Amino acid sequence: MANEEPKYPGELASPQQIRELAEEYREAANLLLQQCRPGKPLTRAPFRLSAIHAIELYLTALLLHRGHSPNQIRKLQHDLSARTEQAMEIGLFGLRV
Repeated sequence: MANEEPKYPGELASPQQIRELAEEYREAANLLLQQCRPGKPLTRAPFRLSAIHAIELYLTALLLHRGHSPNQIRKLQHDLSARTEQAMEIGLFGLRV
């Protein structure tokens, strides 16, 4: 147990569960977008933060699905560029919607 890293919330979440969480953040972002006021750019900040987090979660779900460990992903912290690069290496743009 001396060398064992502490567990973090979500470590046991499946790729499907992470994708479902991403969907919730995407829906929240859409609701927040409706609250933005013209001429008040700061009112868009909550929308942007939720949308960015949804993207991060979608990328995380993909990486988990393709075999990356939660520990590997956690080491990326919130680096969307690194997540995107890794997702592209495993075929992000080869996916069909």
